Amino acid sequence: MSPPSPPSPPPPASPPRTRAFSAYGLPAHALRIFASCGLSLVLWFSAGRTIRWALMWAATEVAHGDYRQVRLIVVMLLYTLIVLNELVVMVGMLHSVRGALREIRVRRTGEEADESLFGALNRATLIFATIYLAWSFHVEDARELVALDNIKQIAEHGILAGAARDDFGTLLTGMEVWISVAIAVAAYALRTLFAWWHTNGKGRASGMLAAFFELAFAFYGINAIFTLTSARSEWLKDRAVVATFEGWIESAEKTIPVWKPFWDGVSTVWPLVVDALIEPLTWLTVAALVYGAFAEDTRAVVRGTRLEGVADRMDDRTHSLTRSTVTVTTTTTGLRERWVPPVNAFRLLTRGGWALFGTFCLCYVALHVGMEYADRAFRTLVGTDFPHFWLLFGHPVDFVRNLIVATLTVCLLAATFDIASTRSRESGEPDEEGEASGS
Repeated sequence: MSPPSPPSPPPPASPPRTRAFSAYGLPAHALRIFASCGLSLVLWFSAGRTIRWALMWAATEVAHGDYRQVRLIVVMLLYTLIVLNELVVMVGMLHSVRGALREIRVRRTGEEADESLFGALNRATLIFATIYLAWSFHVEDARELVALDNIKQIAEHGILAGAARDDFGTLLTGMEVWISVAIAVAAYALRTLFAWWHTNGKGRASGMLAAFFELAFAFYGINAIFTLTSARSEWLKDRAVVATFEGWIESAEKTIPVWKPFWDGVSTVWPLVVDALIEPLTWLTVAALVYGAFAEDTRAVVRGTRLEGVADRMDDRTHSLTRSTVTVTTTTTGLRERWVPPVNAFRLLTRGGWALFGTFCLCYVALHVGMEYADRAFRTLVGTDFPHFWLLFGHPVDFVRNLIVATLTVCLLAATFDIASTRSRESGEPDEEGEASGS
């Protein structure tokens, strides 16, 4: 008689089931991320603002004096660093909250190699720079730099004397055309070289260097274009073609009853659409680049544009996050580069459901508009008769407001990515490569 077989071991316990994310829980999830990573976000933002102000102050100090053209070359270089600093800080803030995201923790438990901060910067800044330029986010940086220079000139020379100076307000536009063109050509050559190195996996910082020279090429080139168009603006006004076109517009306004009200309505509504829908999706595109575009290739965010490059040849294939780059010019960025990335971000976001899209846009607008009203209410409540009070204390208030907006925006973007990617992975929805998202 055979001995009894040993009892079979009990079946392994199933892993604990985590509670699914709700789209309506997006604000709470964003606040949880802020509670976990708030200190690192504050440090990133504070360091970035310190560097930003140091670069701006240096630019305004070096801008005036002998050898004006040489000084303007240095000013444009510092301005390029100012914009690059904004890109680095944004990528750093997004990267610093990775540990608080469920999707990232799942990837880590799946033996997917975690990407370092330097790797994320080297991978994402070049595409980020293209998007930053395409939507003219750099205009605010330029406006702030010129305003600081004007204030310093007025403070040093008086209101009338400062505003009457020949170099007043020409901090970024006073360079000779031939100098701008020569530097732009050199920057383009270097950008192409470093982009090629980055594409072929050569050079640890090739991606960031390519982004820097991409920005330099854009800004020095824009300076040359601005100078040329300003010099010919008066000439164009007298041309028959321009005069005829303006006449057509005036005639249409008089003969077509709805022409002027229609375009007035468009000019009123369109900025609101951009602020409420397009801008949030654009920043979500950046978050998708930093986190790997929902475990898909970064090309999913720029697919269909000239930004779509080739994947880097990396020896470490255990990291399934994307390592793509771009090798195109951005000063001539077309409509595709302006619109397709937000459209693809919208496509990725809707995997989490339409409710997530609506909640995300609503929270984004509420945060920015709410802080504007809070700032106005604070200034009204403080109210003072002290001369130039807000000229002295306005900057600290602006810093606190911008700190709150920036940190909470990063947490909102990270939470949106986390919910959308987690729900997409748990539902097993296939991506465009034929694999399940997150696999």
